[in-house]
Amino acid sequence: MDEKIVQLQKIIDESKNIVFFGGAGVSTESGIPDFRSVDGLYNQQWAYPPETIISHSFFYADTKEFYRFYRAKLLLNDIKPNAAHYKLAELEQAGKLKAVVTQNIDGLHQLAGSKTVYELHGSTLRNYCTQCGQFYDDKIIRESENSEDKLPHCKKCGGLIKPDVVLYEEGLDQDLIDKAVNAIAHADTLIIGGTSLVVYPAAGFVRYFRGKHLVLLNKSETAMDSSAELVIHEPIGQVLSQIKA
Repeated sequence: MDEKIVQLQKIIDESKNIVFFGGAGVSTESGIPDFRSVDGLYNQQWAYPPETIISHSFFYADTKEFYRFYRAKLLLNDIKPNAAHYKLAELEQAGKLKAVVTQNIDGLHQLAGSKTVYELHGSTLRNYCTQCGQFYDDKIIRESENSEDKLPHCKKCGGLIKPDVVLYEEGLDQDLIDKAVNAIAHADTLIIGGTSLVVYPAAGFVRYFRGKHLVLLNKSETAMDSSAELVIHEPIGQVLSQIKA
Protein backbone atom coordinates (compact mmCIF):
# COMPACT_ATOMS: atom_id res chain seq x y z
CA MET A 1 0.00 0.00 0.00
CA ASP A 2 2.78 2.46 0.93
CA GLU A 3 4.57 1.80 -2.35
CA LYS A 4 1.37 2.40 -4.28
CA ILE A 5 0.76 5.70 -2.46
CA VAL A 6 4.27 6.80 -3.39
CA GLN A 7 3.57 5.85 -7.01
CA LEU A 8 0.26 7.74 -6.98
CA GLN A 9 1.95 10.81 -5.50
CA LYS A 10 4.60 10.69 -8.22
CA ILE A 11 1.93 10.50 -10.94
CA ILE A 12 0.07 13.47 -9.47
CA ASP A 13 3.24 15.50 -9.03
CA GLU A 14 4.13 15.19 -12.71
CA SER A 15 0.59 15.69 -14.01
CA LYS A 16 -0.80 19.03 -15.17
CA ASN A 17 -4.28 18.06 -16.35
CA ILE A 18 -5.94 15.49 -14.09
CA VAL A 19 -9.56 14.47 -14.49
CA PHE A 20 -11.33 12.44 -11.84
CA PHE A 21 -14.17 10.10 -12.83
CA GLY A 22 -16.13 8.84 -9.83
CA GLY A 23 -19.12 6.84 -8.72
CA ALA A 24 -21.01 5.77 -5.61
CA GLY A 25 -17.89 4.52 -3.83
CA VAL A 26 -16.67 8.10 -3.45
CA SER A 27 -19.57 8.87 -1.11
CA THR A 28 -19.81 5.65 0.91
CA GLU A 29 -17.33 7.06 3.45
CA SER A 30 -19.82 9.90 3.96
CA GLY A 31 -22.42 7.36 5.03
CA ILE A 32 -24.27 7.13 1.71
CA PRO A 33 -24.88 3.45 0.86
CA ASP A 34 -23.72 2.00 -2.42
CA PHE A 35 -26.92 1.68 -4.44
CA ARG A 36 -25.99 -1.66 -5.95
CA SER A 37 -25.05 -3.41 -2.71
CA VAL A 38 -28.25 -2.91 -0.72
CA ASP A 39 -31.09 -4.02 -2.97
CA GLY A 40 -31.91 -6.75 -0.47
CA LEU A 41 -32.54 -4.17 2.24
CA TYR A 42 -34.71 -2.14 -0.10
CA ASN A 43 -36.82 -5.14 -1.01
CA GLN A 44 -37.66 -5.77 2.63
CA GLN A 45 -39.47 -2.45 2.73
CA TRP A 46 -40.56 -1.67 -0.83
CA ALA A 47 -43.01 -3.44 -3.11
CA TYR A 48 -40.86 -2.80 -6.20
CA PRO A 49 -37.12 -3.00 -6.99
CA PRO A 50 -35.35 0.39 -6.72
CA GLU A 51 -34.61 0.39 -10.45
CA THR A 52 -38.37 0.26 -11.10
CA ILE A 53 -39.28 2.95 -8.58
CA ILE A 54 -36.73 5.49 -9.79
CA SER A 55 -37.70 5.19 -13.43
CA HIS A 56 -39.33 7.81 -15.63
CA SER A 57 -42.49 5.79 -16.17
CA PHE A 58 -42.92 4.98 -12.46
CA PHE A 59 -42.48 8.65 -11.50
CA TYR A 60 -45.61 9.52 -13.46
CA ALA A 61 -47.51 6.26 -12.78
CA ASP A 62 -47.16 6.31 -8.99
CA THR A 63 -45.63 9.66 -8.01
CA LYS A 64 -46.53 9.32 -4.35
CA GLU A 65 -44.70 5.99 -3.99
CA PHE A 66 -41.77 7.40 -5.97
CA TYR A 67 -41.41 10.25 -3.49
CA ARG A 68 -41.81 7.95 -0.49
CA PHE A 69 -38.80 5.97 -1.70
CA TYR A 70 -36.91 9.06 -2.89
CA ARG A 71 -37.17 10.85 0.48
CA ALA A 72 -36.20 7.74 2.41
CA LYS A 73 -33.28 6.53 0.30
CA LEU A 74 -31.97 9.32 -1.90
CA LEU A 75 -32.73 12.58 -0.09
CA LEU A 76 -30.36 12.10 2.82
CA ASN A 77 -29.97 14.36 5.85
CA ASP A 78 -26.80 15.83 7.35
CA ILE A 79 -24.38 14.24 4.88
CA LYS A 80 -20.92 15.77 4.69
CA PRO A 81 -18.01 15.47 2.28
CA ASN A 82 -15.29 12.99 3.19
CA ALA A 83 -11.51 12.99 2.71
CA ALA A 84 -11.83 12.08 -0.97
CA HIS A 85 -14.09 15.04 -1.77
CA TYR A 86 -11.84 17.48 0.09
CA LYS A 87 -8.63 16.19 -1.48
CA LEU A 88 -10.07 16.49 -4.99
CA ALA A 89 -11.05 20.09 -4.21
CA GLU A 90 -7.49 20.73 -2.97
CA LEU A 91 -6.04 19.28 -6.17
CA GLU A 92 -8.26 21.59 -8.21
CA GLN A 93 -7.20 24.61 -6.15
CA ALA A 94 -3.57 23.61 -6.67
CA GLY A 95 -4.11 23.68 -10.44
CA LYS A 96 -3.61 19.93 -10.86
CA LEU A 97 -7.18 18.74 -11.25
CA LYS A 98 -9.18 20.25 -14.12
CA ALA A 99 -12.54 18.52 -13.70
CA VAL A 100 -14.57 16.03 -11.70
CA VAL A 101 -16.92 13.84 -13.70
CA THR A 102 -19.34 12.18 -11.31
CA GLN A 103 -22.20 9.72 -11.49
CA ASN A 104 -23.30 10.77 -7.99
CA ILE A 105 -26.29 13.01 -7.28
CA ASP A 106 -25.42 14.13 -3.73
CA GLY A 107 -23.66 17.44 -4.45
CA LEU A 108 -20.80 16.61 -2.06
CA HIS A 109 -18.03 17.56 -4.50
CA GLN A 110 -19.30 21.15 -4.65
CA LEU A 111 -19.86 21.21 -0.89
CA ALA A 112 -16.19 20.27 -0.45
CA GLY A 113 -15.14 23.16 -2.69
CA SER A 114 -14.79 21.69 -6.18
CA LYS A 115 -15.76 24.16 -8.91
CA THR A 116 -15.71 22.23 -12.19
CA VAL A 117 -18.03 19.29 -11.61
CA TYR A 118 -19.93 17.51 -14.35
CA GLU A 119 -22.88 15.74 -12.70
CA LEU A 120 -23.82 13.16 -15.30
CA HIS A 121 -26.88 11.96 -13.41
CA GLY A 122 -28.03 15.31 -12.03
CA SER A 123 -28.42 16.38 -8.40
CA THR A 124 -30.93 15.93 -5.60
CA LEU A 125 -30.22 19.55 -4.67
CA ARG A 126 -31.97 20.79 -7.84
CA ASN A 127 -35.63 20.30 -8.67
CA TYR A 128 -37.87 21.83 -11.31
CA CYS A 129 -41.52 22.33 -12.13
CA THR A 130 -42.60 20.02 -14.94
CA GLN A 131 -44.98 22.73 -16.23
CA CYS A 132 -43.23 26.09 -16.03
CA GLY A 133 -39.61 25.05 -15.42
CA GLN A 134 -39.15 27.01 -12.17
CA PHE A 135 -36.23 25.62 -10.15
CA TYR A 136 -36.28 24.78 -6.43
CA ASP A 137 -33.80 23.39 -3.92
CA ASP A 138 -34.35 20.17 -1.98
CA LYS A 139 -36.24 21.94 0.80
CA ILE A 140 -39.48 21.89 -1.19
CA ILE A 141 -39.25 18.10 -1.56
CA ARG A 142 -38.71 17.62 2.16
CA GLU A 143 -41.53 19.96 3.16
CA SER A 144 -44.03 18.34 0.79
CA GLU A 145 -44.00 15.20 2.94
CA ASN A 146 -46.26 17.11 5.34
CA SER A 147 -48.69 18.29 2.66
CA GLU A 148 -52.08 16.75 2.05
CA ASP A 149 -51.14 14.79 -1.07
CA LYS A 150 -47.44 14.43 -0.04
CA LEU A 151 -46.32 15.75 -3.44
CA PRO A 152 -44.22 18.85 -4.18
CA HIS A 153 -46.02 21.51 -6.20
CA CYS A 154 -44.73 24.66 -7.87
CA LYS A 155 -45.46 27.85 -5.93
CA LYS A 156 -45.90 29.76 -9.19
CA CYS A 157 -48.17 27.55 -11.27
CA GLY A 158 -49.04 24.57 -9.08
CA GLY A 159 -47.34 22.08 -11.39
CA LEU A 160 -45.71 18.88 -10.21
CA ILE A 161 -42.06 19.28 -9.21
CA LYS A 162 -39.55 16.66 -10.36
CA PRO A 163 -35.99 16.09 -9.10
CA ASP A 164 -33.30 17.17 -11.57
CA VAL A 165 -31.84 13.68 -11.61
CA VAL A 166 -31.57 11.26 -14.51
CA LEU A 167 -34.05 8.46 -13.86
CA TYR A 168 -34.00 5.06 -15.51
CA GLU A 169 -35.40 5.31 -19.07
CA GLU A 170 -34.10 8.90 -19.37
CA GLY A 171 -31.11 10.06 -21.40
CA LEU A 172 -28.15 12.09 -20.24
CA ASP A 173 -27.84 15.78 -21.10
CA GLN A 174 -25.92 16.05 -24.38
CA ASP A 175 -24.13 19.29 -23.47
CA LEU A 176 -22.93 17.71 -20.23
CA ILE A 177 -21.78 14.61 -22.10
CA ASP A 178 -19.75 16.76 -24.51
CA LYS A 179 -18.05 18.65 -21.66
CA ALA A 180 -17.25 15.48 -19.71
CA VAL A 181 -15.89 13.62 -22.73
CA ASN A 182 -13.84 16.64 -23.79
CA ALA A 183 -12.29 16.90 -20.32
CA ILE A 184 -11.42 13.20 -20.27
CA ALA A 185 -10.05 13.27 -23.82
CA HIS A 186 -7.65 16.12 -22.99
CA ALA A 187 -6.46 14.85 -19.60
CA ASP A 188 -2.90 13.70 -19.11
CA THR A 189 -4.02 11.64 -16.09
CA LEU A 190 -7.39 10.01 -15.47
CA ILE A 191 -8.17 8.83 -11.96
CA ILE A 192 -11.18 6.54 -11.80
CA GLY A 193 -12.51 6.12 -8.28
CA GLY A 194 -15.37 4.46 -6.45
CA THR A 195 -17.08 3.01 -9.48
CA SER A 196 -17.50 -0.52 -10.78
CA LEU A 197 -17.75 0.88 -14.32
CA VAL A 198 -20.96 -1.00 -15.08
CA VAL A 199 -23.41 1.91 -15.39
CA TYR A 200 -23.66 2.97 -19.03
CA PRO A 201 -23.43 5.19 -20.94
CA ALA A 202 -21.40 7.04 -18.30
CA ALA A 203 -18.87 4.23 -17.80
CA GLY A 204 -18.11 4.28 -21.52
CA PHE A 205 -16.76 7.84 -21.30
CA VAL A 206 -13.46 6.66 -19.82
CA ARG A 207 -12.60 5.06 -23.15
CA TYR A 208 -12.05 8.52 -24.60
CA PHE A 209 -8.95 8.89 -22.41
CA ARG A 210 -5.74 9.09 -24.43
CA GLY A 211 -3.40 10.49 -21.78
CA LYS A 212 -0.36 9.08 -20.03
CA HIS A 213 -1.54 7.80 -16.64
CA LEU A 214 -4.66 5.74 -15.88
CA VAL A 215 -5.27 5.16 -12.17
CA LEU A 216 -8.02 3.01 -10.65
CA LEU A 217 -9.07 3.41 -7.01
CA ASN A 218 -11.89 1.03 -6.12
CA LYS A 219 -12.52 -1.48 -3.34
CA SER A 220 -13.37 -4.23 -5.82
CA GLU A 221 -11.99 -5.23 -9.20
CA THR A 222 -13.27 -3.60 -12.39
CA ALA A 223 -13.16 -4.54 -16.05
CA MET A 224 -10.47 -1.89 -16.60
CA ASP A 225 -8.02 -3.01 -13.91
CA SER A 226 -5.79 -4.67 -16.49
CA SER A 227 -5.58 -1.43 -18.50
CA ALA A 228 -4.52 0.78 -15.61
CA GLU A 229 -0.99 1.80 -14.71
CA LEU A 230 -1.90 1.79 -11.02
CA VAL A 231 -4.70 -0.06 -9.23
CA ILE A 232 -5.47 0.33 -5.51
CA HIS A 233 -8.28 -1.72 -3.96
CA GLU A 234 -8.81 0.37 -0.84
CA PRO A 235 -11.40 2.98 0.28
CA ILE A 236 -10.81 6.04 -1.85
CA GLY A 237 -10.88 8.53 1.01
CA GLN A 238 -8.27 6.50 2.85
CA VAL A 239 -6.05 6.56 -0.25
CA LEU A 240 -6.43 10.22 -1.25
CA SER A 241 -6.02 11.50 2.31
CA GLN A 242 -2.37 10.40 2.08
CA ILE A 243 -1.74 12.49 -1.05
CA LYS A 244 -0.29 16.00 -0.98
CA ALA A 245 -1.85 18.46 -3.39
